[in-house]
Amino acid sequence: MSNLQQQKFDLVTQDLRKWQGREEWFFNRDHTDTYELWYEGRYKRAEVWQKKVIGDLIKKDGRVKTLLEFGCGTTRFTRWWKEIGIEASGGDLSPFMLGQGAHLFDGDLVLADSHHMPFKDHTFDALAFITTFEYYKNPVQVIREAVRVGKYGIVFGMMNRNSPKVARRRIQELFGKNPFYVTATFYTPDKLKAVIAEALQGRDYTITWTATGLPAWFPVQQWSQPYGDFFGLHVRLNDAK
Repeated sequence: MSNLQQQKFDLVTQDLRKWQGREEWFFNRDHTDTYELWYEGRYKRAEVWQKKVIGDLIKKDGRVKTLLEFGCGTTRFTRWWKEIGIEASGGDLSPFMLGQGAHLFDGDLVLADSHHMPFKDHTFDALAFITTFEYYKNPVQVIREAVRVGKYGIVFGMMNRNSPKVARRRIQELFGKNPFYVTATFYTPDKLKAVIAEALQGRDYTITWTATGLPAWFPVQQWSQPYGDFFGLHVRLNDAK
């Protein structure tokens, strides 16, 4: 980015701090500029298992060849979908995150709000939300937008409420640390399924899910119990034509 481009970008984004009436970490350059380093460091092992869980779920639906990942951030997962044979595009609300993604990802990206996706009906085969759905104030509306734009279903990658780390994060917040989850709503598989049921009343769909994010010493790293730091959940729309 040239000096002139940087000046214009800084001018446009200098007052950008809030979304949905609240301050969000992904509008803070101190946090977004180090996001990729987090994955390359202590989060690397977790990422490997998260991708395995998500890949196992979405590949069960052979209809899915194209996908839109909303809340794609720096495109960490968006770059990965092609490894499992899916052509991906990305969308995000944060220009700070998406600006990095534009240099790292050679596919299509859009700056937009997931509550109002700027796409025609059934533009993609599926939608994906990877550790972003937790920040939506109106999750029912987002799901309805997702099944409008994604013909065959949705795959979620979620921070699990059934994890000791949730309590630790909340304690850290009380002491002014760990700002990344202050506005997050943590879901369990059952809690997410309840939101999906409200959003998809009258639709014929099937849900499958699995969890990971278990300690390295645990005998398994992926299981069908609602415990662990992360769970993947796939909504397959059976009535899509």
